[in-house]
Amino acid sequence: MVKLLSAGALIFMLSAPVAAVEYEDHDGMLMDHGDGHLMDMAGGMVMGQNTSTLPGGCDSIAETKEITVHAGHKYAEKFPGRMFAFDTQEFNFKPCTKLTVHFINDDNVRHQWMMHGLPKYLYPKGMFHLEVSGPAKISGTLILPPGDKTYLVHCDIAQHMEKGMKAQLKVGKGDGDLPSIPGVTAYVVPDNYKGNLTTVMAEVSAAAAAAAPAVVAKKPAPAVQQPPQEDSMISGVTVIGLVVGLLLAPFLARKFKGMSASEVVATIFDMVRTGIELAVKLLSKLVKLVVSNKNKILPGN
Repeated sequence: MVKLLSAGALIFMLSAPVAAVEYEDHDGMLMDHGDGHLMDMAGGMVMGQNTSTLPGGCDSIAETKEITVHAGHKYAEKFPGRMFAFDTQEFNFKPCTKLTVHFINDDNVRHQWMMHGLPKYLYPKGMFHLEVSGPAKISGTLILPPGDKTYLVHCDIAQHMEKGMKAQLKVGKGDGDLPSIPGVTAYVVPDNYKGNLTTVMAEVSAAAAAAAPAVVAKKPAPAVQQPPQEDSMISGVTVIGLVVGLLLAPFLARKFKGMSASEVVATIFDMVRTGIELAVKLLSKLVKLVVSNKNKILPGN
């Protein structure tokens, strides 16, 4: 009898409909902080909100549109190698359209719907920005500029765009297609699932060389004989560089493992940028220290 009851309970549980996902609606919770910036303490944010001011060149609102955009991991399943995506990768509207975007985040992480390149005289940061921690919904409104232009739409959370969460929005006819939009345009650096890190780095180097501007050939300067000390110095720097490279190789191999070539490039640029920022900060502190000591030592200061 107990076995029959247990079996019946199991069948009921399996046959019961799956509960619908409950989305937290942030639209009624946002506080207006001025300049089109709305925010709440629960993780919702709107930047660049503009419901009434016409961009220069727009005599009136051409039309009023509303769209609902979903974001999440499940929308990337149709794009091999991608992790996140919007449910729509391309949008098109008339110039001077008043557009309301209802952004629904289906994941249990934070996602964004950001549109770049807007006129800064009207949109102070040059962008329209929706952000929310999911599962949740948030809405915002902007008025599109006049003219034919293609705008980038993406999620700026670390690596989300590189992993597929980006799209393009064309106003009018647009001014061309953006590269690497999933399902719309070809990737700048195609994924290679057969190669290893060495192959990926070779592809990155080849892509960088192809994108670099051509160098105009110049007449070589007369050879100047260098003293022996210079040769030894160059040799020493070369040896140090090789040693540092060998020490960093295992770390870089682990860091880049599983990344596509485009993700490797983005990570390298981010590391270089961080190094430059650190060097600038250290140099700034050193200059301040020298000036401070100089003022203390020199008489009359």
